[in-house]
Amino acid sequence: MSTPTHSDVSIYRSRKIKSNIGIFLSMLAMAIGLAFLLWILSILMFKGFSALNLAMFTQSTPAPGSEGGGLLNAIVGSLMIVGSCTLISTPVGVMAAIYLSEYGDRSKIAAVTRFINDIMLSAPSIVVGLFIYAIVVVNAKHFSGWAGTLALALIAIPVVVRNTENMLKLVPVTLREAAFALGAPKWKVSTTVVLKAAKSGVMTGLLLSLARVSGETAPLLFTALNNQFYSTNMNAPMANLPVVIYQFAMSPYENWVNLAWGGALLITLTVLGLNILARVVFKEKVAV
Repeated sequence: MSTPTHSDVSIYRSRKIKSNIGIFLSMLAMAIGLAFLLWILSILMFKGFSALNLAMFTQSTPAPGSEGGGLLNAIVGSLMIVGSCTLISTPVGVMAAIYLSEYGDRSKIAAVTRFINDIMLSAPSIVVGLFIYAIVVVNAKHFSGWAGTLALALIAIPVVVRNTENMLKLVPVTLREAAFALGAPKWKVSTTVVLKAAKSGVMTGLLLSLARVSGETAPLLFTALNNQFYSTNMNAPMANLPVVIYQFAMSPYENWVNLAWGGALLITLTVLGLNILARVVFKEKVAV
């Protein structure tokens, strides 16, 4: 075995120095990012928890200049809009991903679908809101919770499609072949074997889409708008947490600002709780 020359040692040292510099810069960037994140979260937790009280969950948003009030109408409105969005985006996104992964791997329709899906992933949410405003709100001549649901669904579906397709492609081909060898038809293999094997990753994709739409404000400003009063009518303007936070945070009233901090904390804790729950319940890996 040949002994390392002086040139080899110099090259090794040079690469080692560059590697250490790269690692240091990466760690520094991570530390800076975490510092800003902890700073934001600490302020949110401090001001958000100080604003939490029973009235926030039992009273509707207050009128300008009035005291007290809560976020009951906004919480209910957000749950209804995001829940309806999930009921639309989940089956549409999962079925589209199954087609792209299992049936349309080399077809032109699949290629066009992926291209459009990539465009929708990068489309600004305000553009989606304006689109639904022009198509739905203008023709209906009024804002509504259904219009907000459609806007959020258009944002969520591409996320569900991309993540679900990626997860389905991670399922080994041998698992499919074993199911085919037992005589199972392709549709049953796709839905009961492949989809079940990738359910952990699929659920993660669904939660990512839910987290993406939970805090969207711009689309709802053009579609659902807001409602000062408690309402469960999805065919009328409906209160929702993102728009209420946006309006209250810039107001001159102290109780409105406090409610905005409380609403921001509620959204943050909800998204965090869903992610933790999914990791605990759906912790098994994709079958290998």
